[in-house]
Formats: sequence, structure tokens, C-alpha cells
Amino acid sequence: MTMEPRCIWALGATLGEGPVWSPRDRALWFVDIKKRQIHRFRPADGDTRSFDAPDQPGFALPRAGGGLIVGLPGKLARFDSETGVFEPLVPLEWDRAGNRLNDGFVDAQGRLWFGSMDDAEEGPTGALYSWTGTLKRHVDGIVITNGPCTSPDGRTFYHTDTLGKTITAYDLSADGTLDNGRLLITIEDGAGWPDGTVVDAEGCLWVGLFGGWAARRYSPAGELLQVVRFPCANITKLAFGGDDRLDLYATTAAKGLSDDDRAAQPLAGGLFHFRATVPGLPPAEIAYG
Repeated sequence: MTMEPRCIWALGATLGEGPVWSPRDRALWFVDIKKRQIHRFRPADGDTRSFDAPDQPGFALPRAGGGLIVGLPGKLARFDSETGVFEPLVPLEWDRAGNRLNDGFVDAQGRLWFGSMDDAEEGPTGALYSWTGTLKRHVDGIVITNGPCTSPDGRTFYHTDTLGKTITAYDLSADGTLDNGRLLITIEDGAGWPDGTVVDAEGCLWVGLFGGWAARRYSPAGELLQVVRFPCANITKLAFGGDDRLDLYATTAAKGLSDDDRAAQPLAGGLFHFRATVPGLPPAEIAYG
């Protein structure tokens, strides 16, 4: 089946990232890291709303108690979309001043998983964390951490090293421990860099390719199954939404494009949509904070 992504919000994000569906809001939330904004798109009526953040937001994920938890450089913060107020929650990485937080994910147990990265995209100062009221560092020494997500049964955890062009699978125990890391996917030269990742109900991984003009679907064994082409180069992450969880939304980025590139890619940085044939997993909310 041919899938044709359609731009549904041409907002021209510099670094659109982190789309997540909220059944509570019946809306998609995502961020523009470099413009320091949080965005909400409501498909039922096409309503859009944008909020300014106090610093670069790596992710904005729904919280079970209402509102969102946002990853900002050096901290997690609560965000109330009714008032626009940010409340500091958890400080972290006080000793890594050049870092910011990047992609985040909530598993079925309500645990928050997220990564940090060198904002200059040069030094291996990034790490992978989980937060359950207590912060835990799992992996360290990565330049750009990305794509945390889990298999449908919650027993396998996936993590992306963007500059290394790899996705690693880990065994995930019930207490949130990662073990037995093994290479699952390597993106070949010339195909872009793996960015955010989301898993569908068959356990397949949808991976956005920054600089690759495409999103790819891989089997749980790492076999390439499907490629969806986009009219712009930088595909950052996909998210399933809607009542049937067959709506796929994709964030994109204009970051790094020359003036000529931008002229040739007028929809770069837009929010895209297409329909999948396999639904996504039920979205979860952060159970802590």
C-alpha cells in the first residue's frame, strides 16, 4: 500500500520533534526545540496552539495528573497548558553544562525514559535515563541519544545512537533494568541518520530519518519492511494517534538546510499525516511527578 504523507500544519519548525498523542486532549503535542516552543494540534477541528518555553524543550509528554512534563536543559519541569506556567520538578546533569535533553517516551508502566545530548552535537556527554520519582542513568557516553521505546510486551527496550546510526535492543526487566544490549539496526551510509522511533502493535519499529527524506518500518528482528517518502529531508519522529491509532503523525525540521534547500523544500519543518495499516500501541501517561 502506498502511503503519501500530507502536510497538515506548515509551521516551519526549525527542529520539530517529539510528537505524542494525548487521548485526554484528543490532540497531538510536539516541540520545536530550537525555537523553544511547545505545539498542540487538534485534528477534529484543525485547531493549533503554541506555547513559549523558557529554554529548549526536548520533549513534552502527558502526565497522569494532568498537564505535561517537559524536558529542559538541566531539569524536568511540569507544564500547565491552561496557565502556560512551568514549574521546576527535577534537576539533573548539573555537571554537564553543554548538554540539553532530547527525545522522551512513556512506557506502559508510566515510567519516563529520556536522553540527553551535547547541544553542539560533538562530545559524547549524552546519557539515557529513566525517571519513576527517582532518576536512574542507564547508558552513558553518547553524543546524541534518541528514540527510546519498548516492544508491545514491554520486555524489549530500544535506544538510538543517532550519530552512530544504530538502534540497540535491550532486555527490559519488570523493575526497569536494562540488560543484554545487542545491535538491532544499522542505517547505511547515504540514507540519513536515525532519529525518533515508535513501535506499532505488531512490534515493528517506525524510524524517522534525519537527512533521509523518509521514515522506515523495521521488523522486531531488524528487517526493513517499508519505506515512506516525504517531500522534505529531515524526518524526526512519528507518533500514532486517533481513536483507532492508525493515524501516523510526523514531525520534520528545517535545521541545517541552506537557503536553496529551504526554497526547494517549502514544507520542511511542517507536521505531516498519513494512515497506517497496523495501529500503534495505546499511549501512556507519566505516572510520577
